Amino acid sequence: MRPVIIAHRGASGHLPEHTLAGKALAYAMGADYLEQDVVATRDDKLVVLHDIHLDRVTDVARRFPARARADGRFYARDFDLAEIATLRVHERTDAEGNPIYAGRFQSAGEDFRVHTLERELELVVDLCAEGGRSVGIYPEIKHPAWHRAEGVDITPLMLEALARFGYTDHGDPVYLQCFDEHELRRIRHDLGSKLKLVQLIGEDDWSTELTNFAAMRTQRGMKKLARTVDAIGPWLNRLYRHRRKDGKNTPSGLVERAHNVGLAVHPYTFRRDELPPGFASFDELIRFSARDLLVDGLFTDFPGAVLQLFRRIF
Repeated sequence: MRPVIIAHRGASGHLPEHTLAGKALAYAMGADYLEQDVVATRDDKLVVLHDIHLDRVTDVARRFPARARADGRFYARDFDLAEIATLRVHERTDAEGNPIYAGRFQSAGEDFRVHTLERELELVVDLCAEGGRSVGIYPEIKHPAWHRAEGVDITPLMLEALARFGYTDHGDPVYLQCFDEHELRRIRHDLGSKLKLVQLIGEDDWSTELTNFAAMRTQRGMKKLARTVDAIGPWLNRLYRHRRKDGKNTPSGLVERAHNVGLAVHPYTFRRDELPPGFASFDELIRFSARDLLVDGLFTDFPGAVLQLFRRIF
């Protein structure tokens, strides 16, 4: 059985991230799950956006130049949904406005917009009805502690939105993900959610969450996680070791430790235009991950390319 393909922010290697067009394209390319990163607006609406900021993927600085905070960033939480809906979405850029991935979609003539979680879930319903196959969803609660400090408890809003579309039980085609281990425990044990939960695992020097990722990666950490979650979403680079002496890549043991306690492993992010150290091609990376690491799923910006490779491997 092949690993599941999770379309990371849609078919984001081909169209701007978290656009409805990108999600429809990912479905057409054969993705098993579509990812939704979710943040809250000033009027407590849930929008699909990777960051709590708007300035790296929209024209907010041009349209609302006086609305930046003291740090120079434009926060989704400072705008009503009606205002955010006027923004145009473009390929992700750095602080100077340069595209992160220069070879990706750069047309200035398309009218991509930020949309609500509800609108995307409506799209999923329509795609499944018209496309003849089902696709799952893979929402992430972004920075729940930060949102609470900003005056909104985003998690119950997320669970309510999912429930309106029938996502309530463990067997439903949904994984709910978060970097915040405390929030995942709250979701399972305090809020009583039956949904499949995924602990995202980053690096301790990346995160603003009060989470010890290094401890999570140990066998003891995996055992603790298994009391709450169904899967882990680790950074791809933590799954293997690259030996410069002979050029070989070997498993780090993280996948095995997760499997030992019944956790599935869905690493991020597989990009054809950003290979991790030790790999000369996307084909080599996918084969190693599927055949040697035995991952259960993977997040990718290129779902169509991964499916084509899987058809040759499996």
